[in-house]
Amino acid sequence: MVRGATTTLVIVFLVVLAGCLGGGDVASDTTATPIETTTDGATSYAGGDATGDVRVDVVEVVDGDTIKVVMPDGARETVRLLGVDTPEVRGENTPDEFEGVPDTDAGRTCLREAGDDASDFAKDRLAGETVELRYDEKAGERGYYGRLLAYVVVDGEEFNYQLLTEGHARFYESSFEERERYERAERDARERGVGVWSCATEGGGSGTSDATVDGLSVSVVADAPGNDNDNLDEEYVTLRNDGEEPIDLSGWTISDAVGATYTFAEGTELAAGATMRLYTGSGTDSADERYWGRSSAVWNNGGDTVTVRDETGDVVLSYTYE
Repeated sequence: MVRGATTTLVIVFLVVLAGCLGGGDVASDTTATPIETTTDGATSYAGGDATGDVRVDVVEVVDGDTIKVVMPDGARETVRLLGVDTPEVRGENTPDEFEGVPDTDAGRTCLREAGDDASDFAKDRLAGETVELRYDEKAGERGYYGRLLAYVVVDGEEFNYQLLTEGHARFYESSFEERERYERAERDARERGVGVWSCATEGGGSGTSDATVDGLSVSVVADAPGNDNDNLDEEYVTLRNDGEEPIDLSGWTISDAVGATYTFAEGTELAAGATMRLYTGSGTDSADERYWGRSSAVWNNGGDTVTVRDETGDVVLSYTYE
């Protein structure tokens, strides 16, 4: 009996020692992606790195709001972009899901074309890219069909939100942290009649557009995440040229309702089919990005007017949002 008890103690000691040594190896691996298996057998990637993000490679863009990715552990997953819904490109569209779009053959045809545009936009921005997935505590990590639900961040920008501001998607009614900001972005795009909202023939909003240059449109992201004054490069105005000719912006200005004004430098050109963003904060100017260099926010979250004037001071475009 004594010998058996001694043997048992030796075995327990060795097991504990092995566990301690093994535990030290795991704890020292700071590059490991937190991965666990959920109760339904699906893999969970919640946690990500120190910022809560998981970096993945996009291997296929299914449509405007769905992509396929390779996870850090090598698994392939389908990701449904959280909070947005783009028109179908394979199945039938339901026009009454998109406010103001008539339930007619013309409405459905327009939605199908808008869905193709959204898919092309997603392919241009995401195909073959390494992006970050951000999960939302309210929404959960997976949807009803087992797909990952996430914000997709590419080049530091939240692509889900871009879909809304560019008019490629509607706000998807569900519970998630960014809900109010996404609702405002959809309303803004709808009032401007851009993207999918060009299909709408009823409803309308308070946005006014008096463009004297064909194809020119303007949009604004006024509500940056957190304190606007601490996040000036998330507040910006976008000019888009949907015309067939480039626009010379030399000497043109953009101003708000109280007269804060930015002037484009000589030689600034907006190519046909291109967009240009004017960020409130500081950075390095490029062909499609300009930086105002201000130390405080410009655009009011509760409503403002964006006025674009040409080099002679004539109003080219005026847009009011609420």
